[in-house]
Amino acid sequence: MINKNIYIVLLLFCASLQIKAQQIPAPKQSKSVLILNATAHLGDGTVIENSAIGFKDGKITLVADATTIRLAANAYDITINASGKHVYPGFIVPNATLGLVEIDAVKSSDDQEEIGSFNPNVRSIIAYNSESKVVETVRPNGVLIAQITPRGGRISGTSSVVQLDAWSWNDAILKENDGIHLNFPSGFRRTGSWYEPGIIEANKDYPKQVEQITAFLSNAKAYNQDATKERNIVLEATKGLFDGTQTLYIHADEEKQIVDAIQLAVDNQIKKIVIVGGFEAYKSADVLQKYNVGVFLRRVHELPVSDDQDVNLPYKMAKILTDKGIVVGLENSGDHERMSVRNLPFLAGTCAAFGMDKEKALQLITSNTAKLLGIDATCGTLESGKDATLFISEGDALDMRTNKLTSAFIQGRTINLETFQTKLNDKFKAKYNQK
Repeated sequence: MINKNIYIVLLLFCASLQIKAQQIPAPKQSKSVLILNATAHLGDGTVIENSAIGFKDGKITLVADATTIRLAANAYDITINASGKHVYPGFIVPNATLGLVEIDAVKSSDDQEEIGSFNPNVRSIIAYNSESKVVETVRPNGVLIAQITPRGGRISGTSSVVQLDAWSWNDAILKENDGIHLNFPSGFRRTGSWYEPGIIEANKDYPKQVEQITAFLSNAKAYNQDATKERNIVLEATKGLFDGTQTLYIHADEEKQIVDAIQLAVDNQIKKIVIVGGFEAYKSADVLQKYNVGVFLRRVHELPVSDDQDVNLPYKMAKILTDKGIVVGLENSGDHERMSVRNLPFLAGTCAAFGMDKEKALQLITSNTAKLLGIDATCGTLESGKDATLFISEGDALDMRTNKLTSAFIQGRTINLETFQTKLNDKFKAKYNQK
């Protein structure tokens, strides 16, 4: 009886794996591809109206105006006529929990947060599930690269950058352990509860909380300068902050938070700093410029944080910051963030609708984000020598009405744009005889 029960359990487990599995990742590119006649948005502000984009062995080999070049008839194995369509570099989403949580209500599928407050040694990448069904749903909108970021605590841990078509986390990595995430304390807090909020008051514990961070970074700096120390894996994990191989991502929205956090990082000789959130970053633009600090701007499809702010301020924020010379990318954390990652291009579209040049808005989710993540040598723009991670859209990819992908490639591999959602759509359209 016991053996029979075990057999049944194993059978159900295997069946569940089959149901949840993502599509088979695409094989390595074996045939060269040439995309002709599309409007190419290079991601650096440049547009080629009638383009020729070629790639081979996973790398871009040609970016040119199709009307001014000559190619041999057999120069590329496959030619795609994309006349009337648009080509874009793959969109990049930072500060995401894709692959770390599948179902919020199922604890065993939630691996985004570790116990404890200071966890720089926690590596989110080893918890990344490349077969997540959520991951496959963001690709049809052009999101092909993501920074997988842990949550919780004062120092959440280390993020990594992945491409979104892989057998495992090992295969997915574009940049491993790219940075450490610090949740800087707020100078204010709201009293009451979520269902009956009270007044906003000063955080009396703010000085103590900042002092804890100061002490930790000071100890970490001293530890990594001492060749005779006894091994401490927590402090050892911060080494990259001091030698410049990792970025300190500071999650902060308030002006005081941002200024205090940057000054603390600079005092500890941390070389690379990026603000995540940054709603009031425009108030501290001088400090950001002085120390060459970029911003991953919080989700723009939200209301202002104060009653006296312009209701359209979140939509205008990216333009305000870029006009001040700040390198800005867009992030989408918040409620239901994994499900809404697919809306990343439309956040950029909103920025364009509120005064930003369309190609500059595109940079918010391509070249700017690649630069802040330190992957701009291989990703973020359509340039010869970079990864062939790109897609073809029927229309403007920043507009939800015309963001309709016909083809997408990750490192030259033709990826499957079908998802469990598109299958359901096809199923019920067939049921009701809809086209």
